[in-house]
Amino acid sequence: MSTKLFDLTGKIALVTGASRGIGESIAKLLAEQGAHVIVSSRKIDGCQVVVDAITSAGGSAEALACHVGDMDKIVETFEYIKATHGKLDILVNNAATNPYFGDILETDLGAYNKTVDVNIRGYFFMSVEAGKLMRDNGGGAIVNTASINAIQPGMLQGIYSITKAAVVNMTKAFAKECAVHNIRVNALLPGFTKTKFAGALFDNKDIYDTAMQSVPMNRHAEPDEMAGTVLYLVSDASSYTTGECIVVDGGFTI
Repeated sequence: MSTKLFDLTGKIALVTGASRGIGESIAKLLAEQGAHVIVSSRKIDGCQVVVDAITSAGGSAEALACHVGDMDKIVETFEYIKATHGKLDILVNNAATNPYFGDILETDLGAYNKTVDVNIRGYFFMSVEAGKLMRDNGGGAIVNTASINAIQPGMLQGIYSITKAAVVNMTKAFAKECAVHNIRVNALLPGFTKTKFAGALFDNKDIYDTAMQSVPMNRHAEPDEMAGTVLYLVSDASSYTTGECIVVDGGFTI
């Protein structure tokens, strides 16, 4: 059910990495506010589960498989969106990968390339293609899911932290150049959030306890806590907010 403040009726939204975790929460909340949500991830089955939940609750959604680390899939995705919907109002770049958890000195080329291809190249060209559609239709909003690791690298998460730092500057670059097209571009920097993606951190007590020491509220965050910030950033209520980095760390927002 939409609210007067955050009414997204008639908006087409694409959320990547939306089959679970933060992406799933974002997709469901945008749909609740009236958007038609394209739920995307590498595998269609998980996306369809989220779509079924959205439509069962009275929302509008469809599932679309897209591996953002594959340039051909990115092109196919936007060809489909243009042919089917004719526009895109909202892009949430949330899909990410972190295939290597360990000593930065032991990072191999395969893990490096995979992380960069998805977290940097994927976000960049998803934003390029979305931006072209938005430019041609009067504007839109892009939100990139970065990470608190962009500011303070996570232990044993070297290349992942480096790519998330790149996402922050990428956001600022797109925001600066796309504002003239009425396209708002912002980044969300989740802190210690309990998702399957972050499972290795939660399973390691020493790392978990160390992380908690830097969280003012002394608790980890939940995926639903991230979704509200994204809703604000893509809504008309944030029409003057662009190029900002919103830090959400265990429920403490800066």
